[in-house]
Amino acid sequence: MAATSTSLASQLYIGLRRPCPKFDSFNSPSFSAFDPNLRLSLSPPKPSRAVVAMAGSGKFFVGGNWKCNGTKDSISKLVADLNSAKLEPDVDVVVAPPFLYIDQVKNSLTDRIEIAAQNSWVGKGGAFTGEISAEQVKDIGGKWVVLGHSERRHIIGENDEFIGKKAAYALSQGLGVIACIGELLEEREAGRTFDVCFQQLKAYADAVPSWDNIVIAYEPVWAIGTGKVATPQQAQEVHVALRDWLKKNVSDEVASKTRIIYGGSVNGGNSAELAKQEDIDGFLVGGASLKGPEFATIVNSVTSKKVAA
Repeated sequence: MAATSTSLASQLYIGLRRPCPKFDSFNSPSFSAFDPNLRLSLSPPKPSRAVVAMAGSGKFFVGGNWKCNGTKDSISKLVADLNSAKLEPDVDVVVAPPFLYIDQVKNSLTDRIEIAAQNSWVGKGGAFTGEISAEQVKDIGGKWVVLGHSERRHIIGENDEFIGKKAAYALSQGLGVIACIGELLEEREAGRTFDVCFQQLKAYADAVPSWDNIVIAYEPVWAIGTGKVATPQQAQEVHVALRDWLKKNVSDEVASKTRIIYGGSVNGGNSAELAKQEDIDGFLVGGASLKGPEFATIVNSVTSKKVAA
C-alpha cells in the first residue's frame, strides 16, 4: 500500500524538479542580439476572426503580474493609484501581488479589480514547504491564478505536464487560470515558435475539464523584461495560430470564446497598437503594472480595439 501511494505521489509531482537552465542564462548575449524584424519561418497564418465578437465574456482582459516586487509602503501607494484611476468599464482587470501582500491588497483595493495568485500547488495543501494551495488562494479572496509563466518553467523547472495538472486542480477549486505559454529566443530563431506553443497548449488541453475559466497568455520569453516587444504583426501571427489550434484540437466554441492575451514588455506606449490586432484580447503586464497610471493606460487601450472594430 505504501509503495502504491509513493508511486501515485511521484506521478502527481513529476516535473517539479527537472534540470533547468541557470538564472544567468537570462542575461546571455543572445537576448540583447534579438532582431526585432525577425519573422516566423512558417506558412502565413489564416485570416483571424472578426473583432466585433470579442472572445470569452466579450471583455478585454488585462492582468498585472507584480512578481517578486514591492513593500508594504510601495504597494499601498500602488493601490492608491489604482483606486483613483479611471478605468474603462468593459475590461476585466486583475492584479497578482506577491503572496505576502495579497491580504493587504484585497482589503484596500477597489472591487473593480480582482486578485490573482502568482502560483498554486498541484493538489490539496499539506506538507509542501513554501507552497500555497488553490484552496488558500480562494479562502483569502483570490479569483485567479497565473500558471505556466516562463520564470516558473525555465528557472524553477516546471514542465508542461506538471503545469497542466496544476491548472486542472486550480479550476477544480473554482479559480480562473491565466495559462501562460511562450517560446525562447533560440526556439523562435529556429522556426519552432508554433511547435513550442502548441506543445505547451496541448498540455493544458490534455489536463483541464473545461476552458470556461481559462485565459491564455502568450508571452514570448525573449520579450519578458528585456525591453524587446513583439511587433503587433508578430503577436497577431501567433495568436491566430493558437486560436486555429484550439479550433482543430478542442472545439470551434472554445476557439471563439477563449481570450488570448499578449505579454512581454507591454507598456503604455505600445499597448494601443497591440490592442488593435484582431486576436489580441488583452494583456498580461509585468513591470508596467507596478506603475498605477501606466497600468491604467494599458487597461484603457481597449478603446483602440473599439476603433479597430
